[in-house]
Amino acid sequence: MRIGLYPGTFDPVTLGHVDIIQRASTLVDRLVIGVAINRDKGPLFTLEERVAMVEAECAKLKLPGGPEFVVHPFENLLIDCAHDVGATMIIRGLRAVADFEYEFQMVGMNRVLDSSVETVFLMADARRQAIASKLVKEIARLGGDVSQFVSAPVNDALIERLR
Repeated sequence: MRIGLYPGTFDPVTLGHVDIIQRASTLVDRLVIGVAINRDKGPLFTLEERVAMVEAECAKLKLPGGPEFVVHPFENLLIDCAHDVGATMIIRGLRAVADFEYEFQMVGMNRVLDSSVETVFLMADARRQAIASKLVKEIARLGGDVSQFVSAPVNDALIERLR
């Protein structure tokens, strides 16, 4: 069984994330979406809320005979999370050159820690390249419309949280 791990904080999950989840699911039999706890980032949503949002988005993608989606919260090293879930592939989305520079360093470190776990990069869809959770939250905080960047339920959760 091919198991891939797509990690992130997903605060909140965006349509860019969903695009990568959908495309990554064609590469594996089971896709684990690792929701990072990462207290240093000061998330807007709780871990439980982020897990629920990702689960709801994945439920919309389920197809008969398609890959299994598992949402897995984690707070340890990414490579240790990969071991915990049996993943042999880490999937990362890239939007721009700046993403690549950061990811390049991470891949190098992960390869030193365990060279058997591969990292696969998926380029963001051209329509989704500008979407970043940080920017979505900022736009929403300032009263802007983020409905083109997130699903309707996530948009509603953002509006409610920022009231």
